[in-house]
Amino acid sequence: MSHQKILILDFGSQVTQLIARRVREAHVFCEVHPCDVTSDWVREYAKDGNLKGIILSGSHASVYEVDDRAPDAVFELGLPVLGICYGMQTMATQLGGKVEAGHTREFGYAEVRAHGHTELLKGIEDFNTAEGHGMLKVWMSHGDKVTQLPEGFKVMASTPACPIAGMADEARKFYAVQFHPEVTHTVQGQALLNRFVLDICGTRPDWIMGDYIEEAVAAIRKQVGDEEVILGLSGGVDSSVAAALIHRAIGDKLTCVFVDHGLLRLNEGDMVMDMFVGKLHAHVIRVDASDLFLGKLAGVSEPEAKRKIIGGLFVDVFKSEAAKLKAGDGGHKGATFLAQGTIYPDVIESGGAKSKKAVTIKSHHNVGGLPEQLGLKLLEPLRELFKDEVRELGVALGLPREMVYRHPFPGPGLGVRILGEVKKEYADLLRRADAIFIEELHNFTDEATGKTWYDLTSQAFTVFLPVKSVGVMGDGRTYDYVVALRAVQTSDFMTADWAELPYALLKKVSGRIINEVRGINRVTYDVSSKPPATIEWE
Repeated sequence: MSHQKILILDFGSQVTQLIARRVREAHVFCEVHPCDVTSDWVREYAKDGNLKGIILSGSHASVYEVDDRAPDAVFELGLPVLGICYGMQTMATQLGGKVEAGHTREFGYAEVRAHGHTELLKGIEDFNTAEGHGMLKVWMSHGDKVTQLPEGFKVMASTPACPIAGMADEARKFYAVQFHPEVTHTVQGQALLNRFVLDICGTRPDWIMGDYIEEAVAAIRKQVGDEEVILGLSGGVDSSVAAALIHRAIGDKLTCVFVDHGLLRLNEGDMVMDMFVGKLHAHVIRVDASDLFLGKLAGVSEPEAKRKIIGGLFVDVFKSEAAKLKAGDGGHKGATFLAQGTIYPDVIESGGAKSKKAVTIKSHHNVGGLPEQLGLKLLEPLRELFKDEVRELGVALGLPREMVYRHPFPGPGLGVRILGEVKKEYADLLRRADAIFIEELHNFTDEATGKTWYDLTSQAFTVFLPVKSVGVMGDGRTYDYVVALRAVQTSDFMTADWAELPYALLKKVSGRIINEVRGINRVTYDVSSKPPATIEWE
């Protein structure tokens, strides 16, 4: 099926992905591409008639200091265009307006007055002033501002510090806002983007995961044909959904390799096998490599060094197993494809790093490298999807909701949640303590919402601290280890607040861990937000 789409041009903002997620939440397909694509590329992209609008992202740069411009074709195709922050400033500059450094910078919450009843903002407001002006509660992040409108534009929004906080050329359907509608702090942000994408662009909302399965299955069958596929199954959401989708498409022609590095959660390996072998009847090879991993990690304390060892070993073990499964020179049947659970944020971030438009936050092992080393073709059935879409797809494929909606778990597993050196003793203690914490989060329900505290937190886990403290149990003195509980709430994982868990829940968790996990005598709770802290401990 051919989907109508929105093109997002990325000028290097750290929140460009959020624009794409909001568009997808309107059930409209969109793609992010670097801003330095050519006009010819844009025209070719639009040639099939499915492109219905273009969004220009923000940036950390100033338009008068860099050469980053939207391709001229953006403004020549006759399509609606929405500029956000830097996107507004480059639109103004390229169409004959003026941008200057502001005397007053705006970072954070602002209240914007809407003007002129434009198509974009008509009826969208958070409150009215005594004078009857419609106001929006928004998030600003800029030092520069438009000081002169291009010809044909009118003011659409303003703040005291930024008289042109939004502009519109209704005849050409060009709109621009200085604030960020993609972040949750802009209360009506989703409504604004929906208005642009669905109403002004007139895009068909047909991007729905339940319907997407048939489309994805057909694409996999076409790509793979009668050949065979190997997939590295980690037990995480992405690889699990990829495995379920590929298995739906090609059945026994898929072989999954599950590498158990000894740093998984309690009983996680058995759960993976039960799901994929017991229920989906997929072919899974389980490799117990825990001794190998723990041996290589001995004496290593530095977090990045641990990540590299675990990541490198995982690849080595997987390559060794894959080599046994791939088609050989002797003409025997074997795998010719390597499947990976690459998802769209991995693709965007890797692309942004290549184009040097975005600051690289972390590298992604799923993008590039391994297929070439193994001499296999690459199959990435999730590379167009965001994480929330992957979860939606997983449920639609019949995977258990509790598996698909589990909190994020790092690739190196407990290796990065054990501070300092990783030892089997520490991993065993942490596994049990973490399982108790997660179990009680499921057990405690918030009266106000009717939801469990597991559902109310975005990520929760236990951290092992390599320190001992004195305790008292019975009549005796103990000298045992300390664990920290971590639970955060966030909408986008770029910022996060620590979760204000009920004292009764914390009391229950602490009591159970200390009583049930011999070797731990003290439990702490982390009350740090991101920033300045990170969500994970390392």
